[in-house]
Amino acid sequence: MGKSKAEQAAQQYRSLNLKSEVESASPHRLIQMLMEGLIGKIGSAKNCIDNENISGKGENIGMAISIVGGLRVSLDKERGGEIAENLDNLYDYMERRLLEANLSSNIAILDEVMGLVKEIKSAWDAIGPEIIPSQQVG
Repeated sequence: MGKSKAEQAAQQYRSLNLKSEVESASPHRLIQMLMEGLIGKIGSAKNCIDNENISGKGENIGMAISIVGGLRVSLDKERGGEIAENLDNLYDYMERRLLEANLSSNIAILDEVMGLVKEIKSAWDAIGPEIIPSQQVG
């Protein structure tokens, strides 16, 4: 069943609004947006597992893995030193756990990864955008 015209219009509006926000966002805000998206995709994957929506689960976990990959490539290992290296290792672990959660439909693993993301996001939110030089993220 297709989407109604109102649903399509709302989706287009959200897409344009997000595009506008991304284009004007600081590097700090972009990372926040990635983490918010990651939390949303994990939550959607959990909902799909609860509703036995296998394709939706796979799609959401796949997108979550892509977002983690985006966070990994944003790391500046030269400037970030040990912290960036630790985050890289954590992101690698999260990618592997998300893959495992997808294969086993394991909500507990998704909860574990979501908890890690929320911890990282909380720390990221606390440092504030003024601490992050415009060319350095992650």
